[in-house]
Amino acid sequence: MKFGNKNSFRPVCWLGLLCILLTGCKTPSPTEGLRLNQIQVIGTHNSYHQRTHDSLMKLIAATNPKEAEELDYTHRPLPEQFSKLGIRQIELDCLADPEGGRYAQPLGVAKVVEAGLLPVPQHDPAGKLREPGIKIMHVPDIDFGTSALTLVDGLRQVREWSVGHPQHVPIFILLELKEDSLGPGFTKVLPFDDRELANLEREILSVFPREAILTPDDVRGANKSLPEALRQRGWPLLDAVRGRVMFGMDNEGAVRERYLAGHPALEGRLIFVSVPPTNAAAAWMKRNDPVKDFDQIQELVRSGFLVRTRADSGPRPVRMNDTRQRDRALASGAQFVSTDYAEPDTRLSPYCVRLDSGSVARMNPVNGSSKLKGRELE
Repeated sequence: MKFGNKNSFRPVCWLGLLCILLTGCKTPSPTEGLRLNQIQVIGTHNSYHQRTHDSLMKLIAATNPKEAEELDYTHRPLPEQFSKLGIRQIELDCLADPEGGRYAQPLGVAKVVEAGLLPVPQHDPAGKLREPGIKIMHVPDIDFGTSALTLVDGLRQVREWSVGHPQHVPIFILLELKEDSLGPGFTKVLPFDDRELANLEREILSVFPREAILTPDDVRGANKSLPEALRQRGWPLLDAVRGRVMFGMDNEGAVRERYLAGHPALEGRLIFVSVPPTNAAAAWMKRNDPVKDFDQIQELVRSGFLVRTRADSGPRPVRMNDTRQRDRALASGAQFVSTDYAEPDTRLSPYCVRLDSGSVARMNPVNGSSKLKGRELE
């Protein structure tokens, strides 16, 4: 499908229809034989993010103008991103809140009142931040605007859209598990220990049935490691995994190692992790700088891995309509190309990140078949 096109339809093939009616034969899918790793889609960075209120932005800019500039963007609600912008990869920042209420009273709201500025409007009228469960926001206390207050709310938005569009290519959901606090006086962020990692998976499964998720077990099968499975069988066929989601963990370091403990090849786990290609859990990985890592990304894609990269990192190149990073990201073959500008911010420039002709999914420029070049794959 082409997104944003009210008149998008395919002309009826009368011969094929007659064949189906008379003989029961099926017209072969144009993507028959195509594997998941042979496509490329656009994603959004901090997909839930809503620009912080002007009063709070003034306080941030007074102490750190560059940070205020970098926080000055807004994304559409997730279902609109899927339907209107053709987004098929999202990123959600998660904060543990097992007792509830930890992030319900942001410090920045009180600071705005102290400064005599226009008050920040109520951002949680239903009181969801007071309930136990994982929350979604960028930075507690200062940059908490979000189109999904809780992980469950965000995942429900994805699930409801997915059920209504069962032929979509898999949606890749990147989860960043936040553990760092701003410092003394600010809200203390809790770690994702073993209990919270287990709770993370419980919350995912409270929204998505197991069969709606493409997991490491599905890819690994009977093989001992994910790289071995990719060498021997490769990723599933695209047509076999339409309508599903898959999860990746943005974190490296201690959180990732806790998640891998006892599950070296991600046995029984729901979430893929970014590790070196020789690791038993290697299947997907992030390489966020497509300029510096261009050759490495292409080699990883040729070797059968999925890769996420970023088309932009902050607004300064966007203000100059500098497309160099974007163009390298798209040419790298990374299957997921993430951006803060899936549509132009007209305050800055015409810059945006889209696939050719407004496609949702296109043939991968590195490992795809030339037969489907230029075709819409969703």
